Amino acid sequence: MTQIAAKLVKELRDKTGVGMMDAKKALVAVEGDMEKAIDFLREKGMAKAGSKSDRIAAEGLAAVATNGNTAAIVEVNSETDFVAKNEMFQDLVQELATIVAEHKPADMDAAMALPASKGTVAETLIEANQVIGERINFRRFEVIEKTDADAFGGYLHMGGRIAVLAVLEGTNDEAVAKDVAMHVAAINPRYVDESQIPAAELEHEKNILTEQALNEGKPANIVEKMVIGRLSKFKAEISLVDQPFVKDPDTTVAKYVAAKGATVKSFVRFEVGEGIEKREENFAEEVMSQIKK
Repeated sequence: MTQIAAKLVKELRDKTGVGMMDAKKALVAVEGDMEKAIDFLREKGMAKAGSKSDRIAAEGLAAVATNGNTAAIVEVNSETDFVAKNEMFQDLVQELATIVAEHKPADMDAAMALPASKGTVAETLIEANQVIGERINFRRFEVIEKTDADAFGGYLHMGGRIAVLAVLEGTNDEAVAKDVAMHVAAINPRYVDESQIPAAELEHEKNILTEQALNEGKPANIVEKMVIGRLSKFKAEISLVDQPFVKDPDTTVAKYVAAKGATVKSFVRFEVGEGIEKREENFAEEVMSQIKK
């Protein structure tokens, strides 16, 4: 059998959108020739979506699924927000979340090889590309574990534009955990508590606050006290447990869950398209350009 470098497999996968194993099989079949491998996959109807690989998929949906003491949160992207309203796409996103929660893959390559409704996850995505007519990209996932004494809280905002998976310790009350997940969706904290804030981030913020205070013309002894106070406020603003609870601003998230005998263990928040550079398009100009043709 021809030895195929992992780098070549990844390149073919990026160009065609097929799964890792299918890419490797194609390269082996044509003895490592990239162009022939692309043709090989196209002939088998697997790389029809390959021409869409240069399109930006920054819309889509996120979803949450649980399986006993395991839960998964996933994000699947499409090119337009219209596809997010497509029932086939919605079912696909939920299917992927369910599969990930059940099988707990270690990484995306392992996830792509899992069994799904149309063969593997990779094959199911290819079919979705072909049927829907847009680039569909399984962007990311996380698998979260808990104990019998804990509770998962899943929440979807705007049908899945934002998805949150929270874990509370010390309670089985999923409604309380869902409340915390709802808060995370709305307020977007960055950490559970201030102990998770990296020292470098705190030092960076301290330097900025110090310069701000000095620019206000405050004396050095006053500046130090101002920075301490403002840094404390900064930590509280980005730490989930110290934030005013969205459903009752008179209490904090920490106090709300403590009243239920619980503490916040962790949370994951996916907002569709975050971090993806979106192509700016003028729809009116696009329509006019088509008319002129």
